[in-house]
Amino acid sequence: MKPPVPHRRWALAAATALALVVGGLAIPVTRAAEAAPVGAGSYTTTPVGPLPSGCGAMSSNPRQFATANAPAGPIPTNDWWSSLLWKRTDCSFSEPLHAHPISYDTFGDGLGFSANSTPAISGTATGVGEFHYPYVQDIRVGVAGLAAPLVKVDGWTDWTVSPHWSDGTRTMRATIGHGLPFAYFQTTGGNAQISTAGTPDVWSNSGATIGFRVNGHDYVGFAPSGASWTVASGRISSTLAGRGYFSVALLPPTSSATERAALAATYGQYAHAHVTGTQVSYAYNPATSGLTTTYAFTTTAREGTATQTVVSLYPHQWKSLSGSTAITPTYPSARGRMKVLTGVNQFRTAMKFQGILPELPAVGDGSGGDLSTLTGHLAATRANPMDQRGNDTYWTGKGLGRAARIAEIADQVNDTTTRDSALNAIRSTLTDWFTASSGKTSRVFYYDNNWGTLIGYPASYGSDQELNDHHFHYGYYIAAAATLAKFDPAWAATSRYGGMVDLLIRDANNYRRGDSQFPYLRDFDIYAGHDWASGHGSFGSGNNQESSSEGMNFASALIQWGQTTGNTAIRDAGVFLYTTQAAAIQEYWFDVSDQNFPAAFGHSTVGMVWGDGGAYATWFSGEPEMIQGINLLPVTGGHLYLGNNPAYVRTNYAELVRNNGGQPTVWQDILWQFQALGDPDAALANLRANPGYTPEEGESRAHTFHWIRNLAALGNVDTTVTGNHPLSAVFSRNGARTYVASNPTATPITVTFSNGTTLTVGAGKTATTGAYTWSGGNAAGGVPPTTPTDPPPTTDPPTTPSTPTRYLLPGGGLGAAGSAATTTVTAANGNHDGTPTNAQVFTATGLNLAYAGGQTAFDLFVDAGTAVGNGVQVRISYDLTGNGSWDRVETLRYFATDPVTGYEHYTQSAGLSSATGTLGALSNGTVRVEVWSAIGNNPTTVGIGNQSVLRLPYS
Repeated sequence: MKPPVPHRRWALAAATALALVVGGLAIPVTRAAEAAPVGAGSYTTTPVGPLPSGCGAMSSNPRQFATANAPAGPIPTNDWWSSLLWKRTDCSFSEPLHAHPISYDTFGDGLGFSANSTPAISGTATGVGEFHYPYVQDIRVGVAGLAAPLVKVDGWTDWTVSPHWSDGTRTMRATIGHGLPFAYFQTTGGNAQISTAGTPDVWSNSGATIGFRVNGHDYVGFAPSGASWTVASGRISSTLAGRGYFSVALLPPTSSATERAALAATYGQYAHAHVTGTQVSYAYNPATSGLTTTYAFTTTAREGTATQTVVSLYPHQWKSLSGSTAITPTYPSARGRMKVLTGVNQFRTAMKFQGILPELPAVGDGSGGDLSTLTGHLAATRANPMDQRGNDTYWTGKGLGRAARIAEIADQVNDTTTRDSALNAIRSTLTDWFTASSGKTSRVFYYDNNWGTLIGYPASYGSDQELNDHHFHYGYYIAAAATLAKFDPAWAATSRYGGMVDLLIRDANNYRRGDSQFPYLRDFDIYAGHDWASGHGSFGSGNNQESSSEGMNFASALIQWGQTTGNTAIRDAGVFLYTTQAAAIQEYWFDVSDQNFPAAFGHSTVGMVWGDGGAYATWFSGEPEMIQGINLLPVTGGHLYLGNNPAYVRTNYAELVRNNGGQPTVWQDILWQFQALGDPDAALANLRANPGYTPEEGESRAHTFHWIRNLAALGNVDTTVTGNHPLSAVFSRNGARTYVASNPTATPITVTFSNGTTLTVGAGKTATTGAYTWSGGNAAGGVPPTTPTDPPPTTDPPTTPSTPTRYLLPGGGLGAAGSAATTTVTAANGNHDGTPTNAQVFTATGLNLAYAGGQTAFDLFVDAGTAVGNGVQVRISYDLTGNGSWDRVETLRYFATDPVTGYEHYTQSAGLSSATGTLGALSNGTVRVEVWSAIGNNPTTVGIGNQSVLRLPYS
């Protein structure tokens, strides 16, 4: 069986590994670990698996493409410019570098510029689709005669990089960066040269300044005073008066020549104040729940006295700008409109941190029938709380995340047996991974000094050879460690295993500048405001990130770990990452204001953000449930940001249903939990109506029920009120607020909210106000109370609706799920598209159900093995009164199976091929499902019993 894989993010990794073997390059041989102690834990300094690799000697010398001037210490990876330093597909030059508002590319004779403002849109508004602003060269800037064999990196700062060219006679050093409309150059050995795509339209050439238009984009070249520019045959050149520096700026689009000239003059005031450094700083104020971030620029005056510069801001920045005013002209970009600040050496943003929770409080399932339902689900997890699907870092992390949710919920409802089972699973798993005993080659972390990275083995999805996804994987470990630390603070002490947790934090997103082991904020793009997943970033579209929500899982884990262990530096770093990225996700993954995606794109969300655009797609699936769901999982109390705009939640979910052709059939629990942040009553109804759903690989029925049932009681996230404690949140239902706070420490606290409401929270407890006053759990070594300190509200008894969900069963029945089995659909040996031939038939009779509207949904598990050219088709027929005539017949388009062994999902998203009649109430009715081969010369296996499912549009 081939289950849906959430993160086949780097499908080329396996092929790359194979190519390394075929090509004769050596992969490190597994050998015994040599342990370096960290408290009671340890990591190995001996390789135990594949290492990062690239062109030439990258695996042993990752600095081979850095000059001697480049900063000392561990090299950065996972950045917008990483392909310049970590060369993968071109051993001489980079892939396009999408800095915004300009994209760049490197060549032997110079630096290319692209200001492409025309998106390339592919796909459809209801299926997989992408938009990109691909690199389309306007100009190339270099030195006359330059023919460098490769480009190296001469320096980097928080959001700039300095590529360097040398051919032995001529040199050029450029500095480029996010938000910079200028590129700055220093040259030797020849004249500065700007080559243009076609003949430039020169609209100004006066002394040291030249303005020209290429491909509809306006550029200005600024040479030193006393120099001039010469134009000949698509080339603009200058001797630079022998002074060896200049800059080139892209102007914002303007509506008149007068406005263009004014902008050129304004930019000219700062043209020779070259930006030579950038640095971020941030401050979190718990008293106001405020985050202030300062983006600072260091400049060097090549001439004149100006020390300030011109910058452009992304939407998540200018919408939170504090103390400055952006000017009217804006730049188009793949992230939306970028607004301009002139004459600055820093700017600040001010954002509200809305707070997170370890878990939702048990206000809706703390008593009565719903408590019985929850405790039943919890008991079912007791024997295997992690339900781990793999032994690598990612799947171990998913299992740890599942167990942490179970522990938090079980503690709230005083199920100490399940709680302790989950905690024991977390403790033993983390302790195992955090111990590099002699001879150990698996479930171990290895530190590579060359790359400055900590790699867990077994690795997955390129986390070893490409340094992909470390924040995704390690976020689960850190979050589980934070849960364990509440109940077992001794385990989390630095002298025990806390030091190993700190190493994982510092590897993925180091909060300490100047650290000799790891680069600063490896995975987080400081200026763009979000993580990047690829270590090398060597794609034509730049770097990319799929699961923004797993990036947020890392950030929220830092907040919880820091708060629980008393490390405010880690907590505040988590608040910075979390708050900044929450704003970026709303803009660039969700476009909640409908301002940033191209109008013709047709989607309200993307599954992936690329350096030059976005895609309604994933690396591993084209199903809408997974495209949208990958940015929703894991669902935790650290993901309340997903509910900051309930109206958008409803918009997002509506798109899912529209693109899917009906309600979700996979990852239903993830999607219902997201829906609950915008429409909790509808989500609860979906959950209750579909008790036979298949849980997502990192989820449990206990957590899904707890999350949805309690949001139905709490209502929506209320962003108008914040608490002075990071583990707090406010909800509102029908105008009534509920205030929630969690205290992971051994000392009682009082939380004050911004409207003056106060809440006392006992040691190790979660407390609520409003209609719900029960606080459960105890993390400080005591025993949770056997009864709530205050009675919870009365809850509705559980309902057991007659379910319209039917499984395809052995013997041809349609009924409740049975045991796993298979049946075979014979080969078509011809074309039977639309005509059932040798079909497998499944029937249910005597049905009495009310029509609920909508259409039939199904999920058939089909596998044609390695056969090529097979297609399976389904027809669903309704006899509404059981009189022997079919009142409604739906024939779906056939599903072309892939030539790979393992089940695929054939769902109603294939679309109707034909339909006759109309649906209505079933009164002693009959439903029939026919499955046959429409095309192909080989049989197909269909999973039945508890696998293939039919969901009737009935209640």
